[in-house]
Amino acid sequence: MARVCQLTGKKAQVGNNVSFSQRKTKRRFQPNLIKKRFYLPNEEKWVQLTISAKALRTVNKIGIEAAIKRARAKGVYAG
Repeated sequence: MARVCQLTGKKAQVGNNVSFSQRKTKRRFQPNLIKKRFYLPNEEKWVQLTISAKALRTVNKIGIEAAIKRARAKGVYAG
């Protein structure tokens, strides 16, 4: 499974490890992902999503249905 948020589309970024001597080596910055179950009342079913911590805060603020609608409009969520 790819490490991608299903609501925001966040994925790993690439950067550098920088040592004390300023030597740079490549590294990856992984998103803070969690698996969470949500109940969709209009579809009367549970869905399990892999979402970032920021997406969870968005869901808590606007609701799961609005967040899924926003993700579908962006073309991120297909479920």
